[in-house]
Amino acid sequence: MTPVQTSAELSGATADRTVQEQYPAGAQVLVRDEEWLVRSSVPTTDDGTKLEVVGVSEFVRDQEAVFFSGLDRIELLDPRDTQLVRDDSPNYRRSRLFLEAVLRRTALPQSERRLALADSFLLDSLPYQRRPAELALSGANLRPRLLIADVVGLGKTLEIGLTLAELIRRGRGERILVVTPQHVLEQFQQELWTRFSIPLVRLDSVGIERIQREIPAGRNPFTSFKRVIVSIDTLKNADQYRHHLEQIRWDAVVIDESHNLINRGSLRNQLAQILAPRTDALILASATPHNGDARSFAELIGLLDPAAIRDPENYHADDIRHLFIRRTKISPEVREQMKGQWADRGPSQSVRCAATPAEEKIFEELASVWLPHDGSPSVSSVPLFPYTLLKSFLSSHAALRATVSARVKTLEKKDDPRATAAELTALGRLSELAADLTESDSAKFSALVRQLKEEIGVGPTSDARVVVFSERVQTLEWLARVLPAALGFKGRAARDCVRVMHGGLSDEQQMARVEEFGLADTPVRVLLTGDVASEGVNLHRQCHQLVHYDVPWSLIRIEQRNGRIDRYGQARPPQFRALILTSEVEGAKDDTVVAERLLGREDEAHRSLGTAEAVTGLYRAEVEEKSLIQDLLRGKTVDESLDSRRPGADDVDTGMDDFLADFFGPVGEEPADQADPADSAGTSRPDAASAAPGRATGSAVLPRLFDSTAHFLDEALGEVYPDAHTRLELDRDPQSGLLSFQPPADLVHRLKALPMDYLREQRLRERLLVTFNRRLAEHSLQRARESSTSSWPEISLLTDLHPVVEWLTDKVLVRLGRQEAPMITANVAEPIYLVQGVYSNKLGKPTVVKWMGVTRRGAVDDDMVSLLRRCGVDPSMANKRHYRDPEPLREALPDILGTAEAFLDEHRDAWDEPLREPIAEYKSRLATWHQPTLAGERAKERLADLADSLLTTGRPLLRVLAVLLPDPDRKPDAARKRDPDEPPPVVLGPPPLSVPAAWWLSAPVTR
Repeated sequence: MTPVQTSAELSGATADRTVQEQYPAGAQVLVRDEEWLVRSSVPTTDDGTKLEVVGVSEFVRDQEAVFFSGLDRIELLDPRDTQLVRDDSPNYRRSRLFLEAVLRRTALPQSERRLALADSFLLDSLPYQRRPAELALSGANLRPRLLIADVVGLGKTLEIGLTLAELIRRGRGERILVVTPQHVLEQFQQELWTRFSIPLVRLDSVGIERIQREIPAGRNPFTSFKRVIVSIDTLKNADQYRHHLEQIRWDAVVIDESHNLINRGSLRNQLAQILAPRTDALILASATPHNGDARSFAELIGLLDPAAIRDPENYHADDIRHLFIRRTKISPEVREQMKGQWADRGPSQSVRCAATPAEEKIFEELASVWLPHDGSPSVSSVPLFPYTLLKSFLSSHAALRATVSARVKTLEKKDDPRATAAELTALGRLSELAADLTESDSAKFSALVRQLKEEIGVGPTSDARVVVFSERVQTLEWLARVLPAALGFKGRAARDCVRVMHGGLSDEQQMARVEEFGLADTPVRVLLTGDVASEGVNLHRQCHQLVHYDVPWSLIRIEQRNGRIDRYGQARPPQFRALILTSEVEGAKDDTVVAERLLGREDEAHRSLGTAEAVTGLYRAEVEEKSLIQDLLRGKTVDESLDSRRPGADDVDTGMDDFLADFFGPVGEEPADQADPADSAGTSRPDAASAAPGRATGSAVLPRLFDSTAHFLDEALGEVYPDAHTRLELDRDPQSGLLSFQPPADLVHRLKALPMDYLREQRLRERLLVTFNRRLAEHSLQRARESSTSSWPEISLLTDLHPVVEWLTDKVLVRLGRQEAPMITANVAEPIYLVQGVYSNKLGKPTVVKWMGVTRRGAVDDDMVSLLRRCGVDPSMANKRHYRDPEPLREALPDILGTAEAFLDEHRDAWDEPLREPIAEYKSRLATWHQPTLAGERAKERLADLADSLLTTGRPLLRVLAVLLPDPDRKPDAARKRDPDEPPPVVLGPPPLSVPAAWWLSAPVTR
């Protein structure tokens, strides 16, 4: 018999015994003579195993702490010393709750590839949104690392949330860092909390000030908060935070809008290079992940897996298919699954506006002096500046004046004023022409007012809302001054009906603008915004109308703008209008020359390809615009420019044409006719081997003793707070399923992880409103969006990840004393010991988890939940309070644990196979990765070591959970008349030879 681990083997004060120092979540440890419940454990380089724990014994109850086995003696108690205790609770409630809590607190093993929680959150059941999480867990990757590149509007935030939730359930998501643009911080934070019950502490400018008040000076803020969301601008511009990040290891890092990381040497790229090697899971998200340069994109993929691409100049989509997923709205699986849930967009409508006489004079000046149509040279010595001037004018006279003024200042600083005299004179004429223009001289403004009032219905008595985009801040601010009165708003309503958003505002101001526009009963009717809102911002909840006051000269930017209201969850057909300024001046480059044609091409690309990003092959808005202007200078038309092959496309030997074609024809999509309806129903398929490569079909079957989380919570409240109605002021509405109660101090302490705005606005420290009713939670979320006070819902959905559920789970776990296991009288023929066995890897993460029933005869059943049901362990079981002397049972523990370990060792290789195969494949691929430099070879060695660290290592950790005992009042079957409807006692393996003479019956029974 293999010897069982002792406490000395399982604990230690040095860091070199990491194999033995494995502490599973849910286990109790003894540190500094106090008892603690393990939340998570992970090896460190210098200080042994790091344990995050919560206090159990009276002096430290509910206090959170962190210990290191290299600094403290951490005693994981010897399972042979388990004390068997009586349970006098009704229906053995305490024992059943304890077993359920251990099941819930134990992380799913890494060999479980299927999704476990997908159906439990506040989101629609859309299989296409589950597939990024499936890919991350599939084993096709060494670690959960992928690029989610779905086009604008498909729900990347939801895909990220689901992936993080699954990682948390596997014990791989305790420490999470989310990095986003500053204007979507609150939006992202709110989605993860309201949909998935994942709280993130927001470190915007206000959050950082709060942290500096709460933690000691010089303390690393990322050690104080486990799950954080922060803007990339905050991190990249603050050296001290980058320094703090270098000292932290994360379980998961999310970087939104990750195309901004591509430029090597930029602050954003440096930040990514710091984070990528310091996290297990890495999720990058971008609707525009490619800039047209193969090497740049290879660098982005290299953040996920440095060995994925051998030749950054020559690779194909198949090389990175395991790291990357991309779908469009017209992808078959998306199109079929989104029927009725995302209204189709209407056509882009050009609203032509004939230039006023004052505007025609400016067109004449531009056509004759700045952009001559007869081939004569421009007055400007900078070739691109005349187009900057033109675009400013096509935006507004206010923008034109600002551009002229800025250029004059630049020229006046030059050393040789004679070289710029002609341009200064020309600028002076433009300044005079634009000086006295007002809204009455603007054809676009008149058309805007007409469209808003007559076509869209914006006005003092209407709830209609519209987003108006402009590239120029001066245009936005001018419109904000003159538009309200033109729309008929007066007094305070004139101040409140319009909001302006642009990059010059702080992150708090930008988030406030977005939230206010998204709340149904706020007075805002028009959001005037620059292209800062064209990436990532949800503007569709109360709005389906968008107006391009000026049109960006980029298909990508047009599509990004349109995607603010044309996105998942849009109930009404999105409508787009663009104001097109026209001129009668010969040679004038009005909006019909560029803007109108770009609108048409974007609409064509969207309907035929699902995205406009690949039309030019340039993949970046600013590059598209610059290339277009250069082509216009060469005399090309817009269509000729768009249809030109990208630079380098003639180099057919590079093999990259095929890559780009594959990349921007959706990668990773599953055609609708191949989708299995069983997947969406959450059931397994018998032909799983025929599914998409690396994809585990069906849903994971979670080991659960209770039939639902609601049932578990209900009984847990009854056990922990039998006087909950008075002590917690608990109020339960049986019809709606709403639970309302006053959180006790230990729960309030845990709520600090929730968003501060949410805590304050909903007064959650005073009263919590929670429910398992999805419809009620969804209604509360919708009602919040119709409120003028807060977009945070007052009622939250209780999921397995919710702090309330986790709090009660921990309360149940500590109802039993140190290293105690209950005795349960059940329908068994002999004592059955319930034993947990966990194998882990060198990183301390479980690779195999087994729940066993073990007898002294050596019989083992590795489906504990099924065994408990067969034995009648359920709410209907009776507790007759028959108390047997536990000593004979306890004396058998070494034999029981030896049998359990022998069983685990016998089957370990078979259970390990799903893990070993992808690791072996990765190491084989790594062996062919040639690295010419010493640094490269060291990186290769680190990746090989990482692969080895994921393999199961060492002996299993064993834990005795409970003992099932026969009913002492039950007579042997031979001596009693048996009810035909009564199930026989459960026996594991062959029945015992002599039940009456069995050893366990010798112990006396008391009542």
